[in-house]
Amino acid sequence: MKFSLITTDPHSSARCGVLETSHGTIPTPVFMPVGTRASVKSVEPHELRELNVHIILANTYHLYLKPGNEILQKAGGVHRFMNWDGPLLTDSGGYQVYSLSDLRKISEEGVLFKSHLDGSKQHFTPENVIETERIIGSDIMMPLDECPPSTAEKEYVRISGELTIRWAERARKHFTLTSPLYGHEQYLFGITQGGIHTDLRTSSTNALVDLDFDGYAIGGMAVGEPAEEMYRILELSHPLLPEKKPRYLMGVGTPENILNAIERGIDMFDCVIPTREGRNGRVYTRQGKMNLRSAKYSTDFSSIDEGFDNEVCRNYSRAYLRHLLNVGEILGLKLCTLQNISFFMWLTATARTEIQKGSFMEWKQDFLERFNYNDNA
Repeated sequence: MKFSLITTDPHSSARCGVLETSHGTIPTPVFMPVGTRASVKSVEPHELRELNVHIILANTYHLYLKPGNEILQKAGGVHRFMNWDGPLLTDSGGYQVYSLSDLRKISEEGVLFKSHLDGSKQHFTPENVIETERIIGSDIMMPLDECPPSTAEKEYVRISGELTIRWAERARKHFTLTSPLYGHEQYLFGITQGGIHTDLRTSSTNALVDLDFDGYAIGGMAVGEPAEEMYRILELSHPLLPEKKPRYLMGVGTPENILNAIERGIDMFDCVIPTREGRNGRVYTRQGKMNLRSAKYSTDFSSIDEGFDNEVCRNYSRAYLRHLLNVGEILGLKLCTLQNISFFMWLTATARTEIQKGSFMEWKQDFLERFNYNDNA
C-alpha cells in the first residue's frame, strides 16, 4: 500500500495525504459512508460518486450471513456485486458478533456465535475472517478483534487485548499465505485495543506496529467513554504509530469528534450518522443541524443550506423536505441522506484544504462555534 503524506499542520498533529489502491486514490482526511450490507442505505453507487465519496465501508459479519460467501464469489466480489468501482473497506464483523449475537463464546481459537437472523451456529476465526474478506474482495481488510465495552474492568481489557494481538498475528500470517481472488491488491490493517488505559493501549499499539500492518485502526473508542478520554487516547497513539501509514478511527462520528480527531493525527473515519440521522429527518448543514420534522419549517421555503453546492440544496426547500418526511414519502429520507453524506464529504475535504493552508485550527474553532450554536436538532 502506498500512503503519501502531503502536508502536516504547523499548529497541531493534523495531516493530509493520499492513499493509493487498485480502485482509486483516496485523499485524506476522509470520511467513509457505511454500506453495511453492500448498500449505503437509499443511495445508489453512481450517486456516491457524484457526492465525491472516495471510499465506502461494508461489514464482513453481515455479508458473510447474507448473501454469503458462495454468492459473493460467484458474483466476482462485492465491487461487481453492488456495481461500485471505488475503494472499499471491510471491518471484520467482530463488533457485530459481540453486539448483535445473543449467544457467543470467545476462545483462543475464535468466537462461536448464533446468527441474529436465524439462530444458526457460526464460528469466526482470524483465518476464516481473512478468507471471507478475500472473497468479498475489499481493498482494505480488518482482522478479527474483540472490542470490550467501556464498562469492562481493566483486567478483562488486558486479557482481551492480549487475545486480540494473538489473533492479529494469526490474521497477518494467513493474509500472507492467501492471495487476492479478483486481480486487485488487498491490504490489511491492524486494530489497536486497550480501552482508555494508557499502559494497555501503549502495549497493544507497540505490538501491532511490530507486526508491520499496512495501516492502523484505533478500535475500542466511541463505545461509551467520555469524548475527552477518546481524545487523550488519540494523543497517546499519535507518536506510537508509524508516521507514513494511514490511521483509522473506527465508528466516529460527529463533526466535532471528527475535527478533534483530525487535530490529533487521524486520517480515516466511518460512521452511520449521515444515513441514520437522514432517515430520521435530521440534516447537517454548515450552519448547524436541523430536525426537518419540526413545525417551524412548514412554511420555510429557503434552501437547506443556502449556497451549498449540491442537488438537494439547489433544488428543494426545507418546507418540501418536511412535507415528504411527514407524509412518509421515501424520497424525503433519501434527500436527507444525500444532504448528510454531502456535508460529511465537504467537512473532511475542507479540513484537508485548511491543513494545506496552515489554518486548520483557526477554521475548526470558527466552524464548531457556529455549528454548535445553531444546532437545532
